[in-house]
Amino acid sequence: MRTFIKFSLVIAALGLSTGIQAQNRDLDNYRQPDKRGINVFESPKDTASTFDGIKVRVGGASTLQYQALDHENATGATALIPIGNNFNLATANLDLDVALAKGVRMHLRTYLSSRHHPEPYVKGGYFQIDNLDFIKEGLLAETMKYVTINIGHMENNYGDAHFRRSDNAQAIYNPFVGNYIMDAFTTEVGAEVYFRKNGFISMIGATNGKLNQGANAPSATSPSVMAKLGYDKQFNTDLRFRITGSIYNSAYSARTYLYGGDRAGSRYYFVMEPTTATSSANYSSGLVNPGLTNKLTAIMINPFVKYKGFEFFGLFETVSGRKFAETDRRNFTQLGADLLYRFGKNENLYVAGRYNSVSGELDATQDIDVQRISLGAGWFMTKNILAKVEYVNQTYDGYTAGSIMDGGKFSGFVAEAVISF
Repeated sequence: MRTFIKFSLVIAALGLSTGIQAQNRDLDNYRQPDKRGINVFESPKDTASTFDGIKVRVGGASTLQYQALDHENATGATALIPIGNNFNLATANLDLDVALAKGVRMHLRTYLSSRHHPEPYVKGGYFQIDNLDFIKEGLLAETMKYVTINIGHMENNYGDAHFRRSDNAQAIYNPFVGNYIMDAFTTEVGAEVYFRKNGFISMIGATNGKLNQGANAPSATSPSVMAKLGYDKQFNTDLRFRITGSIYNSAYSARTYLYGGDRAGSRYYFVMEPTTATSSANYSSGLVNPGLTNKLTAIMINPFVKYKGFEFFGLFETVSGRKFAETDRRNFTQLGADLLYRFGKNENLYVAGRYNSVSGELDATQDIDVQRISLGAGWFMTKNILAKVEYVNQTYDGYTAGSIMDGGKFSGFVAEAVISF
């Protein structure tokens, strides 16, 4: 109820305070926030324009889960908090997408309610530029047929997995309930430049390397750089193939956030947490942060194949880095594989399976191995409403005796309802 009231008040305020009519219309070069946005990665690129004045698209999402999970660890390990079967906190997003000029669009997302922050706060926003006519008619027209520029405090485009993850309440793109164990996601101020032609994709970008922005400590963090190269081709009505490789590098940082940047929180509430845990303070339950706090290099390769109703998405990731206090870099490897079969009218039903593993040197004494198997199913009641259920089994190995993860395991079912528009 609290989430619904917040959402309603914000929408009402928008309607009262702006002289620009809010219209839930399709925008140019825009990933739809409903079923039509599934398996869309970077925002589409189309040179045609429908711009005829400023338009504001008001959208959002809301989710609710019912969790039935059990967890355990080894005898003598740190005690776990008791957990039972019940509903989790409802989460909600508010999205504003604004067509500002021909080929220029703004996106702004606010988390109205999330696990880590029950109060509203802004995730981030950016400008997307696909045309330079707003500066001068015909400026670099031939070049801009293939170029896109994103600028802002935004979700950075490292890898393809972040296009399929749940972003707080926006969970309609994710066929499962949880995200990957080592969840690569951060929002930093920067710019990305894309060149796309004949199926080939290239991107280069840079950020200031900070999640929390400020002018203090000017030399504590160096800029982070990233790049992506790939190929995406729809060969015929039945077959699509895509493969990309990405890199993200932070030479030095007061704190890296690539694997700790999701302030919304994990879907698996309280699993493997101590008796003093709270939902907001222990918001990353079930995730692994490699703790490469000050220097980090990450490489991710993602193949994607869709043939008729069958779908495969893969993930291979290698990460290295260290803390300033460490002399040697530590290494991690993450593997992931999603297999889906979509069927029914307009593929409104699906069944899915996922394997995910993370292994690496957590510190000098812990060479860990965490593995997860997920089985899921979903039903799109409409293009805006998704009901899904997941069985998950996650195990922990290599942690020191007595630690809370020693001999750890959690398993069970989570059901989730998603509304996105």
